[in-house]
Amino acid sequence: MNNFIKVLKTTVMGIIREEIKGTKIFNEIKSSNLKKTEYDTETKQMIVEFNNGTKYEYADVPHQIYTRFRLSESQGKFFTAEIAKKYKYKKL
Repeated sequence: MNNFIKVLKTTVMGIIREEIKGTKIFNEIKSSNLKKTEYDTETKQMIVEFNNGTKYEYADVPHQIYTRFRLSESQGKFFTAEIAKKYKYKKL
């Protein structure tokens, strides 16, 4: 049981704050590259705000992928490997 708790603490340590409003999930992230994300469970759109202030919208990101992103040990690494170049995006 203690090992499970330690793993859980480790996997979510990059998430500073999470808020759910209706169909949207908002996360503030402590990362060298990412600042905030917003995910809409209905439209499957993910908006990412980077530490430099730029924002991008990623289309058709499956909810399962966003959940894995939130629970990953490093949201920045997961984003780069599994989302950044795999889904259609546009700068906002």
